This record gives sequence, C-alpha cells and structure tokens, in this order.
Amino acid sequence: MSVLQLGDIAIQRIVEHVIPVYHPSDFFKEATDEAVKPYRQWLEPKALCPQSGLMIMPVLSYLVRTRHHCILIDTCVGCQKSYAEPTEWHQRSNKVWLNNLLTAGARPEDIDYVFCTHLHSDHCGWNTQMVDGRWVPTFPNAKYVFAREEYLAMEAENHPIFTDNVLPVMEARQAVLVDLDYALDDQIWLESTPGHSAGHVAVHLRSGLNHAVMCGDLIHTPLQLAEPGWTPTFEFDMEASTRTRKKFLYTHCNTDTLILTAHFPLPSIGHIVPRGNGYDFGYI
Repeated sequence: MSVLQLGDIAIQRIVEHVIPVYHPSDFFKEATDEAVKPYRQWLEPKALCPQSGLMIMPVLSYLVRTRHHCILIDTCVGCQKSYAEPTEWHQRSNKVWLNNLLTAGARPEDIDYVFCTHLHSDHCGWNTQMVDGRWVPTFPNAKYVFAREEYLAMEAENHPIFTDNVLPVMEARQAVLVDLDYALDDQIWLESTPGHSAGHVAVHLRSGLNHAVMCGDLIHTPLQLAEPGWTPTFEFDMEASTRTRKKFLYTHCNTDTLILTAHFPLPSIGHIVPRGNGYDFGYI
C-alpha cells in the first residue's frame, strides 16, 4: 500500500491475506439467502464472492508513523499458530505479512508500540513468533499496549491464543496494561467500544484537524452498513455490540473522520456515508 498521509501521520496498510472464508449465515442469524439477496449486487464482487456467496474479509494491520513513534495496530493471524478454525489459519507457514511489513520499510526492531484492538486470533497472531522452540515477542523493542479488561478476560480463559500470542509478551516484560480510555499522547488514544470482546477498543489518530479511527471488529463487513442491527452470534455481548456499532456509525457518518477497517474489502479505508435507511462506505 502507498503511504496515506493524515496530517503529519503516515499510515500504511499491511495485508496478510484476502480470501473468501465465511458465509453471511455463519455470522448472522438474520442472514438467510433471501435476506442477503437485495444486497448482493451492491456487495459483489469485492465484499461477497459471486460464485460461493462467501464474504471476502481481508486480514490486515496498520503501520502508523507519527512524529515520535512507529506503531502497529493489530498483528493479524501469525505463523505456526494452532487455531481451531478456520482451517486456513491453522499452522500457517508463510510469512507474507512479515514480508509485507518489511516491504513497507519497517523491520520488527523498528516498532515502538503495538496496539491490539482486542485479543482474538486474527488481531494478535504476529505478536509472537517461534524461535528455538518457544514463542517470543516478534517486535523486540516494542511496548505492547493491551486494554487491561481484555487482557484479564483472556487470562482467565487461558486459551491457546492467550498462551501463545499474549503471555510470552507479558513474560518478556513488554506488555503494558492500560485503561480503556488510555492515551499515548495527543495523537494516539483508545476508545472503549464494548461488545465484540470483553475489552474491545478502537484506536484514534489525530494530526491537527485530521482524524482517523481504526475500528477493529466493532463492524466486520459492509453488510452491516446496510443492516446495522445484524450482530455476529459469537459476540461477547450481543446487545452491547449492537449499541456500539450503531453509535459508531451514527457518530461518524457524513464527517471527515477516516475509518480504518479491519476486514472491509481493500482498500479498507474510507468514510461512512448515508445510504437509504442505512449506511455506505466511501472508499478512498
């Protein structure tokens, strides 16, 4: 991705993969073929595969360079990780994401901060990598910023995602547990966006009058722009997730706020605009 300038902040999208994985009905109880049909022409071919009907949901990170710091927001699926599903993520051996980071001009040792919107497998996988038979932090000089509420919930669950992707960072003394409204400085801060996970956050970026926000998984697919009330069945708190998404869309619709999405079709960045009784996305 070419560099996007947000005032004096430089943003680059680091893509791990773009593949059709899930059918809408895998996410939403309302997403019958009949219910999705009115949106197919609008969604195809970028957000919905015309042949399979599967949603096309990139997995990506954002490399952010401010005046003072080199920052990663989310770290995708990772390499050699054991995930129950989807099968495409299990024991992946390629290093496409890491190579794309290098191509963007950032080495692992150049990263000052890693921000995770939440600690699900496709947002924290490259937090660690296997070295000499053990998981170690991929970014040796970075502080990893985790929302305390999210960290504690994952610690209690003691899932392999936590033990492989998060605990080694804590053991290396590179983790920083923060409140849900934490601010790194006047350019980077968190917003509590509850529902998808116990401590989900969005990451705000500001330079002068320029404002952007990486929304994580508070919205997964453009289908939810047309149907803001459709909430994935696997959310930590479905009611909170619905409220968060509707508030976010209403707040940022028809504004200059640039939305950096986690899973929208490439280029994945744009503005929320009105469309009928719902919303649309104005890609840049």
